[in-house]
Amino acid sequence: MDLYRAHVLVCCGTGCTASQSPLILEKMEQEIAANGLQKEVKVIKTGCFGLCAEGPIMVVYPEGVMYYQVSVDDVPEIVSEHLVKGRYVQRLMTVKTSLPLEQAKNVQESDFFKKQLRVALRNCGSINPEIIEEYIAQDGYLALGRILSEKIPPMDVINVVKKSGLRGRGGGGFPTGMKWEFAARQQSDQKYVCCNADEGDPGAFMDRSVLEGDPHSIVEAMAIAGYAIGASQGYAYVRAEYPIAVKRLQLAIDQARSYGLLGKNIFDSGFDFDIEIRLGAGAFVCGEETALMRSIEGKRGNPTPRPPFPAVKGLFGKPTILNNVETFANIPIIFLKGADWFASMGTEKSKGTKVFALGGKVNNVGLVEIPMGTTVREIVFDIGGGIPGGKAYKAVQTGGPSGGCLPASLLDVPIDYDNLIAAGSMMGSGGMIVMDETTCMVDIAKFFLEFTVDESCGKCAPCRIGTRRMLEILEKITSGKGVPEDITELERLATAIKEGSLCALGQTAPNPVLSTLKHFRHEYDEHVIDHKCSCGVCKNLLTYYIVADNCRKCGLCAKRCPVGCISGVLGKEPYVIDASKCIKCGACEQACKFKAVFKK
Repeated sequence: MDLYRAHVLVCCGTGCTASQSPLILEKMEQEIAANGLQKEVKVIKTGCFGLCAEGPIMVVYPEGVMYYQVSVDDVPEIVSEHLVKGRYVQRLMTVKTSLPLEQAKNVQESDFFKKQLRVALRNCGSINPEIIEEYIAQDGYLALGRILSEKIPPMDVINVVKKSGLRGRGGGGFPTGMKWEFAARQQSDQKYVCCNADEGDPGAFMDRSVLEGDPHSIVEAMAIAGYAIGASQGYAYVRAEYPIAVKRLQLAIDQARSYGLLGKNIFDSGFDFDIEIRLGAGAFVCGEETALMRSIEGKRGNPTPRPPFPAVKGLFGKPTILNNVETFANIPIIFLKGADWFASMGTEKSKGTKVFALGGKVNNVGLVEIPMGTTVREIVFDIGGGIPGGKAYKAVQTGGPSGGCLPASLLDVPIDYDNLIAAGSMMGSGGMIVMDETTCMVDIAKFFLEFTVDESCGKCAPCRIGTRRMLEILEKITSGKGVPEDITELERLATAIKEGSLCALGQTAPNPVLSTLKHFRHEYDEHVIDHKCSCGVCKNLLTYYIVADNCRKCGLCAKRCPVGCISGVLGKEPYVIDASKCIKCGACEQACKFKAVFKK
């Protein structure tokens, strides 16, 4: 076995791949060979490191120096300077992710990482997800091996999961061990284990990153779940728009089969279990458990009434458990380190960690994993690096289309299932969108409702008709035609939709509207009473004007105006906008170099 003095880890997740990281990896191998370092330096393809906005990302160990926004042309310099001469390429380093040179031993100690705790993401960015031996080297399949080799009773396995306090990370937060117990107690000739990887929330990429960076953890966890409930077949329902995740998960399944870790008589225990992948149907509603199972069955992905719950009558009418990717990712480590270890993290009712896709108006866009109980402020300002351009924080949206917006007054709320619900939002699968002072909260509510209307399956009237009617009212308000009574009607419809919808999509659809009404009512009032959008987002409520004292009489604004609504005399008279003809395209504001054009 070759012993290397250095390892170069290159992110080949979706984000970095889109920025040519596979070419960077290929070029790195070529330069290492050209410098005769093949036996000294090993290049490793990995999953996501987390700081997605700074990709492509490369980490060189043992120093732990992270290079960001690396291009193919940067590779020769990295090899010649760092790997040959031992000098860091400082122009590619960032204070967000690299320590001072004299302390640069571990990137995990940097500002972006030091408040994180990687449990579900423990192997992402540190192993090659396409090589099973690398997962095994990190104690992969050891938990499954112990359970089967020591013939631990299935109910004891379930009790470990219950004792850990693990709750479903897909949004509902139902106790995982309890769900497994319900299915285990059912008598049936066949049971199923399903993995929900149909991640559909706007801005969410947590499950994708786990599948791309550590697919074997999901394979192992599903096998453990199958043993616990008495199932011999598993299905991973993966979003079709995740080609890299699908490829790596299928490769992991094939490798596990070749090692005897899936299939017949695993570890000579008499336990049979196998997994198949099913591609998502492209519908957000298929993330709902009953709709997902109907889709696997080849039917239209519509939700069905509960009870009976899937643990009693699920896929193909048989007892079934369904957990999402992040939930499963926690299972092997719980059995390796113990239920008490996992339960020692987090809060009283929300144990462990949570992965969030941090995006929007924040400096460090990326994937973060924090202990439950971490505050919104710590995520946004410590890990996320604050708001770009020195702008003020306004809100954060958690839970995607099903969640709500938390204002600045709730920045110090500890994040867990119960606290977020009490604040008018929810955990959801883990999307976290940050908004600054320029964000119109009425427009944000409209955006999420547009998504819900498009994704409603149409099966039940409250969701099909009610969300459409709410959207019409929001469009009326943002177009400048709203009246105060519209707000009352929004609240009435929201209550009816929450109470009358068949599934969680409809039941939670009004949340973005209700939370923005609760915390930002003044913006709604401004829209319907003053017919203004102080954030300058709702185009029909804007008025563009030119400040005469600032105007240099250059005529650039008039040249750029597509409808000829700006008049003036070049070099002699200030220019003026005819508001009656203005289409509010903003071209004049973009054209003016002297900050003479404003909107209100």
